[in-house]
Amino acid sequence: MRTAEIKRRYLAHFEAHGHAVVPSAPLPAVGDPNLLFVAAGMVQFVPYFLGQQTPPYATATSVQKCIRTPDIDEVGKTSRHGTFFQMNGNFSFGDYFKADAIPLAWELSTKPIDQGGFGLDPERIWATVYLDDDEAIDIWKRTGLPADRIVRRGRSDNFWSMGIPGPAGPCSELYYDRGPAYGAEGGPEVDEDRYLEFWNLVFMQYEIADVVSKEDFRIVGDLPARNIDTGMGLERMASLLQGVDNLYEIDEVRPILSRAAELTGKTYGVHSGPAAAQSHPDDVRLRVIADHVRTALMLIGDGVTPANEGRGYVLRRIMRRAIRAMRLLGWHGRALPELLPVARDCMAPSYPELAKEFDRIEQTAYGEEETFLGTLRAGTTILDTAIAETRAAGRSAITGEKAFQLHDTYGFPIDLTLEIADEQGLDVDADGFRALMAEQRARAKARKTGHADLSAYRTVLDAHGPTDWLAYETLETESRVLAVWGAGEIVTVALDRSPFYAESGGQDSDAGLLTGPNLRAEVIDVQRPIKNLIAHTVRILDGTIAVGDTVHAQVDPEWRTGARQAHSGTHVVHAALRQVLGPGALQSGSYNRPGYLRLDFAWRGGLSDATRSEVEEVANLAIRRDLPVGVRYLPLDQARAEGALALFGETYDETVRVVEIGGDWSRELCGGTHVDRSAQIGSLAITGEQSVGAGQRRIEAVTGIEAFRYLARERDLVGRLAAQLKARPEELPERVTALLARMKQVEREAGDLRDRILDLDVAEYTAGALDLGGITYVGVTTTGDGRKLAEKVRDRFGNRPAVIGVIAGSGAVVATTPAAAERGLSAADLVKQLLSGRGGGNDAFAQGKATGSPAELLTRLRDLVAAA
Repeated sequence: MRTAEIKRRYLAHFEAHGHAVVPSAPLPAVGDPNLLFVAAGMVQFVPYFLGQQTPPYATATSVQKCIRTPDIDEVGKTSRHGTFFQMNGNFSFGDYFKADAIPLAWELSTKPIDQGGFGLDPERIWATVYLDDDEAIDIWKRTGLPADRIVRRGRSDNFWSMGIPGPAGPCSELYYDRGPAYGAEGGPEVDEDRYLEFWNLVFMQYEIADVVSKEDFRIVGDLPARNIDTGMGLERMASLLQGVDNLYEIDEVRPILSRAAELTGKTYGVHSGPAAAQSHPDDVRLRVIADHVRTALMLIGDGVTPANEGRGYVLRRIMRRAIRAMRLLGWHGRALPELLPVARDCMAPSYPELAKEFDRIEQTAYGEEETFLGTLRAGTTILDTAIAETRAAGRSAITGEKAFQLHDTYGFPIDLTLEIADEQGLDVDADGFRALMAEQRARAKARKTGHADLSAYRTVLDAHGPTDWLAYETLETESRVLAVWGAGEIVTVALDRSPFYAESGGQDSDAGLLTGPNLRAEVIDVQRPIKNLIAHTVRILDGTIAVGDTVHAQVDPEWRTGARQAHSGTHVVHAALRQVLGPGALQSGSYNRPGYLRLDFAWRGGLSDATRSEVEEVANLAIRRDLPVGVRYLPLDQARAEGALALFGETYDETVRVVEIGGDWSRELCGGTHVDRSAQIGSLAITGEQSVGAGQRRIEAVTGIEAFRYLARERDLVGRLAAQLKARPEELPERVTALLARMKQVEREAGDLRDRILDLDVAEYTAGALDLGGITYVGVTTTGDGRKLAEKVRDRFGNRPAVIGVIAGSGAVVATTPAAAERGLSAADLVKQLLSGRGGGNDAFAQGKATGSPAELLTRLRDLVAAA
């Protein structure tokens, strides 16, 4: 039974029992600061379990995409660890509990396949329960499971939580006996390879806190209602129903592994039995490749892009581990173009959007591989040297300084340094590396902010509450000074209310003034160093500022106008890119200030002049249409459902600000300031387009009066060129093309003339050759190309033994004919003797830096030839 069919049957079973079918949440966890990725099927339902929100349904079912990375280094070493997996779940929010959850799981597991079930043999199913959960034991017995196949287990096995504060509860797990070929008899406590866990029923009734470990936590109390959270591992069930040993052999994974084996010439699985640890290096690497390529596909599909921190770093790490594993297996070509399409074909039956968006996915993936291969070449050479030096010094660990240099200078990630060092039997001073990284971050933070430390900000926030931030409503406020940090001309100020936009979402901060009876200060930067507090960096122009002062805060209206034009222009360019290039051209970053914008987007290869012009035209047509620009505040799920574009990797609140231009023509989550109608942008001119990384392009543009000035400069330049060339503006391309062609012709003619002159010189030098005991010698000086002259003179002597020496400026060149080499005369040896060991080359040609008199050098070379 294919994995997609298992998924379909699961959802159909619970939908038939009244459960609402809920789509999988995206892999990037939203709204939970403790999680990078969704790691369990119940994550999107946590607010319902905690009673923080009212669920729109009493019961639900889903198949949730999940990522778990804490044990990423164990992936491939066993047949059970994987980073990406799918969790089938059914949930009750205060509706049913154990008495219904247990029979529902039993029914689907044992119901015959031709009746829509999974057809597992009930005689081979075991259950575990929490130590004192007599209720669950009684229900299992009534369901039909005999007492001798029900096992009591402790907290580490049968008490479930996410590993962080939140909902939790005792659980009951289902295991399937795969038979004596997989291990010893006796149930899950004896052998969890033979007895494979496939379903976990969590009876969620507590809230926990102070989580130290799986067994060390504090139960805060009961949840508002008793809930059910069950999880059936989709990959586990697929391995059972497809009759394979593990998750690497199911239909969604094995084709990737097989393709990797085919490319590298390896044979998978010949080194270990079905129930063994399977730790042969070749098998481990093939499993790493299969798991990581599939995981990368799913992450990029959900909008994650490679980066140096957060979710993007996890993606970058797993991609690089897969690419390096292929190289260690002997494949030195591009790996992902061979493997990612296989993963797409495996996963598309369950997730058809992967096929629709594969252009975008492959651009991101292939660009990252291209970048990493360059990093790998440079960094591995340096690391190999470091390993050799470490061993030569008798040390067992690479220094933190060397690991930091590899990371900081060569972009070589620390996890790869650790991995390669481990393969070589060495440690790495990870503590020293982390200390150097912390110092670097501290310096960068100090350079960037120039603000007080965070504790000082928190003190103000705790004492006075959040800044009354009015940037959307007004350009000026009467404000009270709450705190002043620093002394001298430039200080940082906190106000009780502020009209200034704080730098965020790619938009630069506002400029303006703070004024009072004894104050005139220029606002030069505005930041939000901690949530809900605005910090203003100001330059004191006149007077003083002190806590308790009342000041007039005034945003520069021209600055704000330009900023609004640029930020709305960014949205317009983004929409135009997607209209021209397709939905794969997703924004990955932006920056805008008054009159200027830049937008980074996912794309491989530069844009042609025609494409760039088309994007610019689409943007300006939208501006000319005077589209309405509106702002709505919506629940995050509703905003996504309506197609609002979010910057992946960003964390958003449950209620988000949606900026729309022309309704659904452009709809994005955004906290910036914008024009009221698109025509207020004025005009937009694209000024540049370039690469800023693997699979990433950047467009720069100007808006409003800056666009006018840019076009005016272009017009002036064209006018001056036209005047100089005595041509109309429209004739300039043809005239410049003709001029370039003429320049090339002149250069060719000049080159021909130089060659003719050189031929005359060669004839003269050849005629003046010396015979030194049967070896012809020519020594000359020149101000031209010494190498070319030496080669031309040498060619004149054909099969005769000859040595030619040329001093050209500060360089010495020696050339020999093959016949001279047969007589034992090597150009490389002669150069080294001539230049006291410096210089290099081969028997036929060598050169080096000359010092001393040209005449003396040529005389010495003549003597060396004569003595040979």
